[in-house]
Amino acid sequence: GGEIAEEKDGESKAIEAMTTNETLWFRDRYPYEILTNYLLPQLSKQQSSLNIWSAACSSGQEPFSIAMTFLEYKKRHPSAFPNGIKIIASDLSQAMVDAGKKAEYDALSLSRGLSPELQKTYFAPPRGKTHALLPQVTNLVTFKQLNLLTDFTYLGKFDIVFCRNVLIYFDTQQKTSILQNISACLPTNGTLMLGASESLAGAQQHFNMITQPTGLYYSKV
Repeated sequence: GGEIAEEKDGESKAIEAMTTNETLWFRDRYPYEILTNYLLPQLSKQQSSLNIWSAACSSGQEPFSIAMTFLEYKKRHPSAFPNGIKIIASDLSQAMVDAGKKAEYDALSLSRGLSPELQKTYFAPPRGKTHALLPQVTNLVTFKQLNLLTDFTYLGKFDIVFCRNVLIYFDTQQKTSILQNISACLPTNGTLMLGASESLAGAQQHFNMITQPTGLYYSKV
């Protein structure tokens, strides 16, 4: 009995760790630089909407950072992406998904990686202690509760998948399986963004590593 309880305890600790970690706006910077300098220009003429998945979105900072990056790009290139963008944001924790849907952050959260310019542009003036993101950002993102160990191919196809700083919580076999399933959601040359310290585990045959001056990403074979 003790062993089972211990295993359960370990499992809930892992879920806890995955769902309560502090997240930053524009975490590590380079994925957003790559998005702005390489990926958005490459994809800008496509007629279909740009589809991006933020897997393990925590309380919404990553998908909203992607949305702001897109909006800033559109300001400079108004004719790019005539059909806009759709961002799916998913997390294992329903509490995190609900927090993302609410899109309200306190001053401490906003100080973690968000420039004063973006804060001024995309957030409403504070109400009490919280700052709410404006609809022009929140309307671009749809939140879903999702476990990466289940079959998620029903989500459809994506041009870019951010799966950052979550694979560290899985064993090699699970990692490989998740990355193979992500590969099935990407077209040839679709982009995968992993966390700075994460690797492709056993899924190397599905992706090529692309290095840019600011960092690297993976392109589906």
